[in-house]
Amino acid sequence: MLHRTSTGQRSAARPHRSQTRWTIVGLSALGLTIAYLDRAALSVAVPFMSDEFAISPAVQGVLLSSFFWTYALFQVPSGWLLDRFGPRVIYPIAVGWWSIWTTLTAFATGVSSIIVFRLGLGVGEAPVQPANIKVVSTWFPRRERAFASSLFDMGQQIGSALSIPIVTVIAVSAGWRWAFVLIGAVGLLWIVGWLAIYRVPERHPRVNAAELEHIRSDQAEMVKPAGQAPRWRDLLTDNQVWALTLGYVFRSLAGAFFLTWYPSYLLDARGFTEAEFGMVGALPALIAIGSTVLGGVVSDRMLASGLSANVARKVPIISGLVLSACIGFSPFIDSNAILMVVLTVSSAAHSFAGAAILSLPAEVAPSSEQVGSLAGFQNFGSQLGNLISPIAIGLFLTFSGGSYLGPLVFAALSCLVSAAVYGFWVRIKPVEPLADVVSAPHEIGAP
Repeated sequence: MLHRTSTGQRSAARPHRSQTRWTIVGLSALGLTIAYLDRAALSVAVPFMSDEFAISPAVQGVLLSSFFWTYALFQVPSGWLLDRFGPRVIYPIAVGWWSIWTTLTAFATGVSSIIVFRLGLGVGEAPVQPANIKVVSTWFPRRERAFASSLFDMGQQIGSALSIPIVTVIAVSAGWRWAFVLIGAVGLLWIVGWLAIYRVPERHPRVNAAELEHIRSDQAEMVKPAGQAPRWRDLLTDNQVWALTLGYVFRSLAGAFFLTWYPSYLLDARGFTEAEFGMVGALPALIAIGSTVLGGVVSDRMLASGLSANVARKVPIISGLVLSACIGFSPFIDSNAILMVVLTVSSAAHSFAGAAILSLPAEVAPSSEQVGSLAGFQNFGSQLGNLISPIAIGLFLTFSGGSYLGPLVFAALSCLVSAAVYGFWVRIKPVEPLADVVSAPHEIGAP
């Protein structure tokens, strides 16, 4: 009887905790999936489009890079808007905007119009990663953030993987234009779900007191009171902001290959048929999905085991980036089967580092009210790499007679430089718990 009574008392003291935060991060993952499906569609469609518009490799590089021009430019403003108005408002506006521009690509009449449509797409997709990082920092305690980040970050691998068979099948059967029409319509459905479900935790009808307490349980130890937060422009002189930015620049110089020139590399340089590419081309992105989650689990479990945040976040980042450098061996491999193994390992290792990297803005931000802004700076660095890489590869192919040796070796070196930046420059310094934190952070203007 005493045991039963004790158990009942414990149950009363610890009521069932709602799990709404996992639904929220699932919506974020779906949003990123749609974003990557939209942006990767051009990479898959370019071989079909180049036949119609007679696009040279150098011009293809410009086309593949053009999305990142506006995507990079609008990262920092997007972060500020997210801190000001919150993901509930900004995220669906962004998805609606980029869905329209994706659909418009179906009406392209040549290179110039494609570039215009890609620029519009870049503006719309700019808030997506800062929004997801902001959502995780709002909805998850610190000890769950790397795993939660890995869940939404799966969206980029899922979207990239889906783009290959979906765009290929549609392009072959109905023409490449219909691929942009169909995938552009998907985002509009997501908006309905987001507006119906997303709220901040304190205002969400499905979040009970136990889940809210769990979400806020360890947030005070790393954020300062809003009144002590520095001005936004002070971030420009914070060396940690630039460490996160530069680390992501070099990581993306390598990762951009899989988003842009990877289909052309397999089809043109390695002699894959369209059928072979459709069957195996998605393998690196598919394997990277599990690797992304694994990286988040490893990082959070290291943190839960008592290791410092500095160690728990950096070990997955550095180990993943160093292993990803194996992409540099690709030009020296004759067997396409072995090549796919190496490319898959490189992509998986690259993704293994992703969750811990995405958790860094919340770890080093001076205030919870500046997580979105810091994420904007970090993702700006990512897009600088994504912008530079496809143009550089296109120019190199033009002047080297189509050789991928230089781009792939450079991608390997970029991974190593990125690992060094995160290892030696980035500093994660937890803030001491604050006894006078009275209320949890909130979004301005978000219902």
